[in-house]
Amino acid sequence: MKKSLYVLVALVALFALVATPMFAQGGGEASSPKIGFIGPMTGDYANYGVLSNNSVMLAVEQFNAKGGFNGKLPVVLVTEDSEGNVEKGLSSIEKLSSADKITGLIGPVFTGVSFAVGERVQNEGIVMISPSATHADITAIGDYVFRTVVSDGLQGEVAGNFFYEELGLRTMGVLYAKNDYSQGLYEGMTASFEAAGGKVIIAEACQVGDKDFKTQLTKIRTANPNAIYIPNYTAEMAQILEQAKQLGINIPFVSSDGFSNPEIYTLAGGFTDGVVYVGPAKVKESAAYSKFVADYTSKYGVGPDSFATNAFDGANILLNSMDSVYKKTGKFDRKAVRDGVAATKDYPGVSGTVNFAENGDLVAYQGVYKVNKTTPEYLGTYTVVDGKLIQID
Repeated sequence: MKKSLYVLVALVALFALVATPMFAQGGGEASSPKIGFIGPMTGDYANYGVLSNNSVMLAVEQFNAKGGFNGKLPVVLVTEDSEGNVEKGLSSIEKLSSADKITGLIGPVFTGVSFAVGERVQNEGIVMISPSATHADITAIGDYVFRTVVSDGLQGEVAGNFFYEELGLRTMGVLYAKNDYSQGLYEGMTASFEAAGGKVIIAEACQVGDKDFKTQLTKIRTANPNAIYIPNYTAEMAQILEQAKQLGINIPFVSSDGFSNPEIYTLAGGFTDGVVYVGPAKVKESAAYSKFVADYTSKYGVGPDSFATNAFDGANILLNSMDSVYKKTGKFDRKAVRDGVAATKDYPGVSGTVNFAENGDLVAYQGVYKVNKTTPEYLGTYTVVDGKLIQID
């Protein structure tokens, strides 16, 4: 009896395996197509990757619940852990491209990884939509690279001008990390701040993963700037703020969109009061946004950050393009999917209306926030036109 049962179970399993559709290759006949996600899922920066990956999983789940492609074909998400490391990011895209045959990619999450992976997807013709790679040159890689986050170019312009014009700062110290994200923001902010009339009087660097910043902070305190700009990720910023307090430094801190990750208040909630930072423009309350936040929070037990919100829009834009291509051709041609993403116009995303510039950049504005203890308060929406700071609302 047992033997018969085992044989039956084996036959059922074999039937299920044979009956399961094979996964689609880049431009071949469709079965179950795959999309990829690359981000740090472990390590010091895992919070960024996990929150954004959650969004992509949610988008895929909701898409499949509606029937997937043509009412019967589900999409499969393959998540790869880059640990925020370029080499691991390259290994991830090698697997996703060659073994998994993905049609499109959401991510990578970090700028340095995005540069490396961007070159690979451009060469292979796989569309990539990063929710968080902000360096101005990311989209210059080529026409397969897009982002649903504002470029450092605009963020740096808004930051430098706002710090000078609205905060009245005239001198600035900077403590930045030696990576593409942090250094790009430092350079962009410096250019606009000094063009407005200010001066960066000291700039100190650190390595990603450093734990001790007291030497750099002591040098900056000696220079006595009006404020200290820290365009870093949460792990470094939390320790910088705490160590500044330990050193008795009372100089105000200003920051970048990395500060919009709520983990900063878990890591350094006692030291965040008064920080002013430039980040994503505040999303107007809409039914779509409210539903997204409710669905996300219910499923994962925590709310999305701004990058996760961007990832949800990017995933849905990719899925919409794939759906459109499949309905027309019965295939998932990578170039056609890329062209569909590029043609996105006035997409009603949870982050607001999404349009892409010709170079793949997000057409957007920047928000400015001031932290009241552990609550960011919105100061307004800004852009820069012909070198002048313009408040939108």
